[in-house]
Amino acid sequence: MEQIDAAIIGGGILGCFTARNLCRWKLSVAILEAREDVCTGISRANTAIVYPGYDHVPGTLKAEMTVRANAYFQTLCEELDVPFLRCGSLMLSYGEQADKVLQKKYLQGLQNQVPGLKLLSAEEAYVLEPMLAPGLHTALYAPSAGTVNPWQLGIAACENAVHNGAHLFLNRKVEAIHKVDGGYVLETENGSLFARGIVNCAGLDSASVQEMLFSPSVRIVPTAGDYLVLDKSVAPVPSRILQYEPEQKGKGLTVVPTVEGSLMLGPSDRENEIDYATTETGLSFVREYSHRLLPDLDLTGVIRSFAALRPNPQRTDGSRINSFSIEHPAPAFWSLIGIKTPGLTCAQELGFYASRKVAAELGAEPNLSFDPLRKNIQSVHSLSFEERKALVGNFPDYGEVVCCCEDVTKAEVLEAIHRGAVSVDGVKRRTGTGMGRCQGSRCEQKITALLAEVLGVPESAIPKDGKKSEIVWGSRYDTL
Repeated sequence: MEQIDAAIIGGGILGCFTARNLCRWKLSVAILEAREDVCTGISRANTAIVYPGYDHVPGTLKAEMTVRANAYFQTLCEELDVPFLRCGSLMLSYGEQADKVLQKKYLQGLQNQVPGLKLLSAEEAYVLEPMLAPGLHTALYAPSAGTVNPWQLGIAACENAVHNGAHLFLNRKVEAIHKVDGGYVLETENGSLFARGIVNCAGLDSASVQEMLFSPSVRIVPTAGDYLVLDKSVAPVPSRILQYEPEQKGKGLTVVPTVEGSLMLGPSDRENEIDYATTETGLSFVREYSHRLLPDLDLTGVIRSFAALRPNPQRTDGSRINSFSIEHPAPAFWSLIGIKTPGLTCAQELGFYASRKVAAELGAEPNLSFDPLRKNIQSVHSLSFEERKALVGNFPDYGEVVCCCEDVTKAEVLEAIHRGAVSVDGVKRRTGTGMGRCQGSRCEQKITALLAEVLGVPESAIPKDGKKSEIVWGSRYDTL
């Protein structure tokens, strides 16, 4: 039976950052992921915002973590070589009730020490974003807000964890957990593993994982949301994150300039759903509210729609959860249950928090050789002609463009496969292929052929559309 000091259940953003931070101590660390790749669940689709920290009650762990995480985010992305856009945000009010909400958040933000926070008049807001619909009352401006690509961030954290000695076990869904002397035995679909400590980061399944050993304490009520993405060529578009606060109780709209240069709109709000399929009702909501907020926005430029899931945690006794749901039901067993907004923002902070707790319980010493740096796949898109020519001279595969829309070359696709991609979706999450105007119609077959060639399987074995792959390729991470 494999033995490890600390096992992380779930290879989403939280699991990957927990593993990365556990490597800061002298511990053997493993990520157990049910799928064939990391960041394939709720981490693969969300609003992608790095929040400033005015939404949370002062003094709570969530408020403290969000402000601290936001301040560190530029440095974090530089360490992991991931693009980050600190574009700022405007929360918008078109009525008296929404004005009160903005005023409350403004005061909370001041108490939380959110930098640069300002409550703007309509005139001041229109100067910043002239496209906004008439009738604006007030706007809450937070210059520290930003956007990041969620799956790129999670994959980067995983690669850095493996670089620092963590083990990645893919296609290893945990089916049972048993308490034994000195730790826990985790039974998986591909064998058992002994761990002295566990961090449960299983996303939508995190409550169920904890209940393998302990009485129910938290339930997860999933919520689905629909999004639209506009082509990069659409102009004009707002340059800041826009958050529309509705006058009546209900879901507003968020407009996000992505790090890739496109514009994302959404989400709708569909309770008690666990389906990643979009709905016409949800997409109609996004279109309608986008037109209300930005009447001159060209919605004919939509190139993609997708749905995301959020795990809303609720106490089984009916009490509210006002901060992050972090459970500690037994020694060296920690659960991050139903972590939602601002989970992306706080992934590093939550991972460090959980890892520090586990390391203390296991009596681990600091790992002074921990390396926080990770290098991304070399992209040719931003290179000058001369730089690109020199690169192609040394590595000819950089001269063959596979994805014309996003300017991704054969060399980049091959590197993505080398780093663990076993599906078209896995290549997309690492390189951006299929994200452009044609949505992969021109490059999918080329990528499928390259995957089949490198993995040594028929093209029919390569999964598409986010479906699970049975191909085991996790050992490739050992070469990072």
